[in-house]
Amino acid sequence: MFERILVPTDGSGPANAALEFAGEIAGREQITAHVLHVVDSDTKTDDADELLAESREWITDIDATVIDERRTGEPQDAILEYAADNGIDAIVMGTHGRRGIGRLLVGSVTESVVRNADVPVLVVRGASEVRRRYPFETILVPSDGSVHAEAALERALALAEQHDATVHVLSVVDVTPAGIEERADLRLERLESYANRVVDDAVAAAEEAGIDAVSAVEYGSTDQRIRSYGDEVDADLVVMGTHGRSGLDRLLLGSATERMLRTATTPVLTVRASADN
Repeated sequence: MFERILVPTDGSGPANAALEFAGEIAGREQITAHVLHVVDSDTKTDDADELLAESREWITDIDATVIDERRTGEPQDAILEYAADNGIDAIVMGTHGRRGIGRLLVGSVTESVVRNADVPVLVVRGASEVRRRYPFETILVPSDGSVHAEAALERALALAEQHDATVHVLSVVDVTPAGIEERADLRLERLESYANRVVDDAVAAAEEAGIDAVSAVEYGSTDQRIRSYGDEVDADLVVMGTHGRSGLDRLLLGSATERMLRTATTPVLTVRASADN
């Protein structure tokens, strides 16, 4: 699926969790892992080299090609530039890191990379409750029918085909921001109808590709329902678009994706639609 993955690191726990997971993927798929450490101009060379060496230890035991690199500058800019310069197919990052001398990564940097990267970004939390299993057997795809959600579905179906995995397509009717407090609200029927059409179309596309798929429509807070549904079906991966539909009838994504990155109990693969879409 991917040939070259980039793993930015600052030596923190979440960054190491991402590095370890990336190492497992690289080893199993025999792809190249680029390990990037971004430092500021005040960081001593010896300190930077030590951090990079510590990071490399996480994946030295895998049977795959590993390329170490150090760059100076703003982390998000350096990560995106490195990805573009080296033909990176996907970026693997942790969600929280340390900031200070020589430690400039993750947290808000991850969210900035997610919003701006042209390639998928696999976000891995370092918390103990996070399931980090590979290969993937169950993939959850939240969808609101936006172009970014469609791009995420396309990526999820390709992964499912590669892993012989089951895809769950979930549409959440987020009644809170729409001002709908009761299911009897006159607008709810239209939202429900749209949500059902979104998941039905997605399942039809999956079945046409020969992929096992399950549809679901849920009600409530978007990120909470995605997370709880993922736990219910024991998902190994959540694949989400980086942006969602706009306007009062918005069903999901956008800010929900960012909240998922901070709270998900599985790795989250974020996908941004191409500029052509």
